[in-house]
Amino acid sequence: MGDNKTRYNEIRKALDNIYPTQPKGNHARYLNTLAAIISGIVGSGSCQLPKIAGKVPDENAVPASVEKRIKRWLINEEAEREIFFLPFAHALLLTLGLAEVVLATDGSTVGRGCVTLMVSVIYKKRALPLAYIVVRGKKGHFPEKTHIELIKEVYNIMPESAKEVIFLGDGESDGTELQRTLSGQGWKYVCRTAHNVKIFWDNEEHRLNILGAFSAPGGYRYIRDVLFTDKKYGPVMVVLWWGEKNKEPIYLVTNMRIPREAIRYYSKRFRIETFFSDQKSRGFNIHKSHLSDPDRLRRLMTGACWPISGLFFWGHWP
Repeated sequence: MGDNKTRYNEIRKALDNIYPTQPKGNHARYLNTLAAIISGIVGSGSCQLPKIAGKVPDENAVPASVEKRIKRWLINEEAEREIFFLPFAHALLLTLGLAEVVLATDGSTVGRGCVTLMVSVIYKKRALPLAYIVVRGKKGHFPEKTHIELIKEVYNIMPESAKEVIFLGDGESDGTELQRTLSGQGWKYVCRTAHNVKIFWDNEEHRLNILGAFSAPGGYRYIRDVLFTDKKYGPVMVVLWWGEKNKEPIYLVTNMRIPREAIRYYSKRFRIETFFSDQKSRGFNIHKSHLSDPDRLRRLMTGACWPISGLFFWGHWP
């Protein structure tokens, strides 16, 4: 009970500190439950509700009663990430104080029959969650508008200390409207794309895999000032990068002008511990949660995201 109570108290105090005024009323009570969820996840190393409840310090209640309180929080429509996570994400960015912010998207299955899309900040070879969404479906099926919504959320919490923002996108992030949004926000981006995507170069139509001709492992090729897809978005630069350790080349689209710079940034995606690999290595296992409702999973994600980023926010595990 002693370790559980100490951990809970530290987390509860930290939750208060991210708000400009002392939370009161329902807000404060919701934070009590969120602190219990975070503390229980860290203490149990699990996202299973009975295990979380078993690590919550409550001298006047049995674990089954605590579990019911957690379930009520998960079904509460007022317990949303806009109130209970995005303020922390903003505080995290302020604490890191990065002049250059590198962002990456990541997606994975969570719970039963659901998937999440997340935008994280890369810091010391880790991806720290900033914003996320959970929907029913399979990995790889997020519409472009979902990516744009998340990007706008992160844009709204970006501090003035961030002088330059670089976005690294996977194969789902090459949509022209997303590229337009990123450039419109003044951000640089490097996104993976398909080898057979259509481009227009010198007023002629080509497939991007024309860059693959005469290419070999360890090299790269590029074309500047192309128009991308039938929508003719651009001008952008496309890059073929065949890393020595890669079995086949990777195709990129970017608003950068220097191909080596685009490759250098995108290679960061392969050197980070993502949120989901962290979840597996640290044992929280949110992908094994028995929850199947995306709204409840989204609220549980708030508790699961806190410990990963909190390590850097607090400077130690709470």
